[in-house]
Amino acid sequence: MVAVTKEIHDSRTLKEINDISPTIPHLAEVTKNLIQYVSDDNLIWLFFGNAWFYYHHGLYGQAAPWYEQCLEITKKRLGEEHPLVATSLNNLAYLYKSQGRYSEAKPLYQQALTICRRCLGEEHTDVATILNNLAVLYKFQGRYSEAESLYQQVLVMLQSLLGEEHIDVATSLNNLAVLYYCQERYSEAESLHQKALTLLQSLLGEEHIDVATSLNNLADLYESQEKYSDAEALYRKALEMRQRLLGQEHPDVAISLNNLAVLYESQEKYSDAEPLYLQALDIFEQRLGTNHPYTVSCHKNIANIRDRLPPNPE
Repeated sequence: MVAVTKEIHDSRTLKEINDISPTIPHLAEVTKNLIQYVSDDNLIWLFFGNAWFYYHHGLYGQAAPWYEQCLEITKKRLGEEHPLVATSLNNLAYLYKSQGRYSEAKPLYQQALTICRRCLGEEHTDVATILNNLAVLYKFQGRYSEAESLYQQVLVMLQSLLGEEHIDVATSLNNLAVLYYCQERYSEAESLHQKALTLLQSLLGEEHIDVATSLNNLADLYESQEKYSDAEALYRKALEMRQRLLGQEHPDVAISLNNLAVLYESQEKYSDAEPLYLQALDIFEQRLGTNHPYTVSCHKNIANIRDRLPPNPE
């Protein structure tokens, strides 16, 4: 079962996740009744496998109990000051961030960072991962200067530890580019986006979730610059890739639908935007709940364009 969960770690597409679905009840059985026979080094993998399965279906609420149990049991087994406790804290914080529970995520990230630094030192990839995730949280909260400082630190650290040609470096470049976009530093953002996209395509190939994310982010930038045809082509490519790889009901698919709708709204194509917003809203409500920031924002977008749509003929 531990060996299976280590395979699940690399499973991200809908097909890959569905292929391992028969093992999930067995993983749950081990975590509930046989966890005492699992070694310390492998302890988190079983909980992680269950959580990962639900997370990549976009079922964040069902993933949460597994991450929470993982944290509780690793603390009991290994003590408060252990790298695997830091990993458990980071994973739970990441999930809370995905659910829009930002205030709950921050202290968990900070605890994880403190433990990692004590146990592993300042220059370690686990430290870089937590710093990056904390920076993402700050970006969502609009704390751009704090996020930029962390992103810069992470990029330098990863380039030093992993070299220039690594997936994590490409992700770091992409994250910094998104932050520059939020700050309207468009020329800096475009340069980093292009570099990240080229690197990801080289390392992962054209058909990969991370490539779809990079395409979507570059489309955001082009939309802000009113390069609407370029943005639409990339949004559509990212949407189609996410639908193929993640399925029709994944939150990332809803994000793509919403982004394409925003693009149409920017061009006053309200009748084209509305059905896309409605599709996105349905997914957000089903997978993330009615109070998630994405769901709330999508509701506002729909209300906004309905005020601008022409009345139906009587």
